[in-house]
Amino acid sequence: MSKNYVTGFPRIGEQRELKKVLELFWAKKTSFQEVEKVASNLKQRHWNYQKDAGIDFISSNDFSLYDNVLDTAIMLGAIPKRFQNLENEDLYFSMARGNKDAVAMEMTKWFNTNYHYIVPELSLEDSYALNATKILNEYKEAKALGIKTKINLIGPITFLGLSKRVDRGDCYELFSKILPVYEALLAEIALLDEEITLQIDEPIFVKGVEPKVLSLIKPCYDTLCAVSSNINIIVTTYFEHSHEATKVLVHTPVWGIGLDFLHGNKNVESLALIQESAKKLIAGVVDGRNIWKNNIEKTTALLENISKSVSKENLIVSTSCSLLHTPFTLKYEEKMNSEIKNWLAYAVEKVSEVSLVSKVFFEGEDNLTSNERKDLSDNQEANTLRKNSTRIHNKEVQTRVENFKKLTRKGNYETRIAIQKKILAYEDLATTTIGSFPQTPEVRKARADFKKAQLSKEVYEKEMKSYIDECIAFQEACGLEVLVHGEPERNDMVEYFGEQLDGYGFSQNGWVQSYGSRCVKPPFIYGDISRPKAMTVEWMKYAQSKTDKIMKGMLTGPVTILNWSFVRDDMARGDVSKQIAVALSDEIDDLQNAGIKMIQVDEAAFKEGYPLRPENIAAYEEWAVRDFKISVSSANIETQIHTHMCYSEFNDIITTIEAMDADVISIETARSGNELLKIFKEVGYKQEVGPGVYDIHSPRIPSVEEMVTQIKNLLEVLPKEQLWINPDCGLKTRKWEEVKPSLENMVKAVKIVREELS
Repeated sequence: MSKNYVTGFPRIGEQRELKKVLELFWAKKTSFQEVEKVASNLKQRHWNYQKDAGIDFISSNDFSLYDNVLDTAIMLGAIPKRFQNLENEDLYFSMARGNKDAVAMEMTKWFNTNYHYIVPELSLEDSYALNATKILNEYKEAKALGIKTKINLIGPITFLGLSKRVDRGDCYELFSKILPVYEALLAEIALLDEEITLQIDEPIFVKGVEPKVLSLIKPCYDTLCAVSSNINIIVTTYFEHSHEATKVLVHTPVWGIGLDFLHGNKNVESLALIQESAKKLIAGVVDGRNIWKNNIEKTTALLENISKSVSKENLIVSTSCSLLHTPFTLKYEEKMNSEIKNWLAYAVEKVSEVSLVSKVFFEGEDNLTSNERKDLSDNQEANTLRKNSTRIHNKEVQTRVENFKKLTRKGNYETRIAIQKKILAYEDLATTTIGSFPQTPEVRKARADFKKAQLSKEVYEKEMKSYIDECIAFQEACGLEVLVHGEPERNDMVEYFGEQLDGYGFSQNGWVQSYGSRCVKPPFIYGDISRPKAMTVEWMKYAQSKTDKIMKGMLTGPVTILNWSFVRDDMARGDVSKQIAVALSDEIDDLQNAGIKMIQVDEAAFKEGYPLRPENIAAYEEWAVRDFKISVSSANIETQIHTHMCYSEFNDIITTIEAMDADVISIETARSGNELLKIFKEVGYKQEVGPGVYDIHSPRIPSVEEMVTQIKNLLEVLPKEQLWINPDCGLKTRKWEEVKPSLENMVKAVKIVREELS
């Protein structure tokens, strides 16, 4: 009898139904009851997809209206003081998005993925109380449909490890306060059924946690396992190996341990321990982070190898992590090249792969049905065709990249900045934005109609240029000093470039949740990368022709293009990144030759690509820095290179940022005060810095006074000569009625501060 398991499932909806209803609710165009109705329909559909595919372990409580870490904070009663006068959906969404009276909670990347979670705010004076309603109700919802689910929880150690202390202390000091709430939760869960499977996610273990954290594992899981004998606890990790934690977990009464064997090769070192402890092994062997069709032959071989150490009766076949990180289904990909589409599997298809892999592994090919035999044959054929396809390999690209020798630009920073300041003549505390302006319904419709050939190229370009004109007129009117064109022609900062590079594929409906209702549609790299023609030059030339002010060219950097794409799995990531960097170096040369004097190369995802294990960081940094420098290597001394980074703790990578050698870096500091900036002062960072002075991920409009205070706080850390003033990220997802007053207030604040300084 085959045994199979899906760690978690996407929730935004296969046609972004949750996104759409949430945004209607936030715009006060529908009720919260309608949000709940859509959510209920989605959960039912997602459970049935898995049930129909023959999945044995299906999750409840993997669904969320915004974020599972936020849900966990609500479950624990970990509510920051500024929100404690609110309740229900007002409380929940205010914590995530802020409101007119309170800034939102901080948001950061979920390990090394492009998913963002809400960072819990904890304090030693907090008291915690259980709110189990959501968790219990979802289990009951599924059970009413005839589906018995496992319940997914974020574990207490990971919750603390991902939180921050507002009183600057160690979050793990709150372990003794948090654990009793989990105990109370498990006591309520135990009443739901005669036997319950509980998946407790502890991905913090894959980061090679310190001894004090390892010391919490046994008391934690001894305690939780003692709550009730009818709960089978599975502790799950993913994205890397967790060998140190597994060595402790095998000495606790947990029922099973979930390990990722695709992104954590060293998990094989734990197999003997698991066998000796007679625990279930949930073997993550179907990739939950990428979109390539599983090679069932290779996967069953991997499982056979695992089964040499862990007996088959204790093995359960699983996804490597939640399928949250993949698009929903290939069903709607009607325009994709059929050859390439045949190489792919989205979440729904991966569920079927898990089922087929487990059937082949446990029961053998001879026991497959005729349909299953055909599916297996199709899988083998697709993998063979992909391996041998001429679409993948381009000898000319390979030769050029291999022989590319210009690995850095001319001139050191001091020489460059002196020349640039003389030519560009911008003031101290220069004002700019990060790049994008709001994508209005009209802009989106024009772009969509052009893509569907329902709008001529001439009409489309006229509409885009009209929008660029409006963006420039507003920026000039409000007094911004370095302008951007607003990027109306760009659907996404990575997809836009992916569509113009050879070796890239893109989808109609490959949406993946980034945060809340925000979805991205990552392109995918299937072959060698090259740039057939200029990608941004004509738009930037047009924009610069419309103003006498500096117009900043906007590109996405090689590491971010890589990290925000689904990357081919037949080539080292660093080698793929170098191909992208070489292509971008041509674009920068074309932009400066077209008269663009300032070019921003965004590396928003630079930090998220970092390996989770310290021992692997140096190798990543080596090629990531190399490829940023290759991409800007064509820039002349007088061409000013900016970069932008999001949601990064810079303390551990500040020397790496210095090594990238950009002339100006803009960073997110709005939700975290100027704490992030202090490291720049401590290391004597020379280059110019644009800390975000307000949070664009919240709809609230910051006042002039608020931003004056923020700028003065920044000036306590860095001198005015080194500072730029800008929002903390692009403005694409905001509305004009939020953007205009916010930027006007920002410019007014700079004028006030400049007057005071003079």
